[in-house]
Amino acid sequence: MVKYVLGIETSCDETSVAIVGTDKKVYAHMTFSQIEGHKLYGGVVPELAARAHLDKISPLVDAVMRDAALSYDDLSAIAATSGPGLIGGVVVGAMFAKGLAASLNIPFYPVNHLEGHALTVRLTHQVDFPFLLLLVSGGHCQFLEVYGLGQYRLLGQTMDDALGEAFDKVASMLDLDYPGG
Repeated sequence: MVKYVLGIETSCDETSVAIVGTDKKVYAHMTFSQIEGHKLYGGVVPELAARAHLDKISPLVDAVMRDAALSYDDLSAIAATSGPGLIGGVVVGAMFAKGLAASLNIPFYPVNHLEGHALTVRLTHQVDFPFLLLLVSGGHCQFLEVYGLGQYRLLGQTMDDALGEAFDKVASMLDLDYPGG
């Protein structure tokens, strides 16, 4: 019997919601992009991002539930990004998920944003441990050996800020459209 997990991701400037089954199938997925809202500023404005998450998260979750043809009673758990990321967005997603899980009397699972990137490949492909990972996410650019859940060896990392921001700034200097990253 398939069990369903509602996943919520709000670590930066996109509100993403998905329903994944224990059979590793993605039953529904939707993302609200905030590119247009941040284009004027040439980069993500954290306060604007958090407010947009707050406006969009509930209708997006409802839409994903409809798209998957599931009721809230069909959910076995809810997971949400709980860091690292832009704190306002992380708080919106994690608190929404915790509140919904509590109201449904099902478990809430906090997900480390970077670990989510590291392990997603095992959801979509047959990749055995250990494997090498190039992680480029926000201000986290790392080269890692991945041995298992919570088992990583850092081989190297950047000392700068977000790589995507550097691309955005270069794109702006070249009169290219946002986002350059």
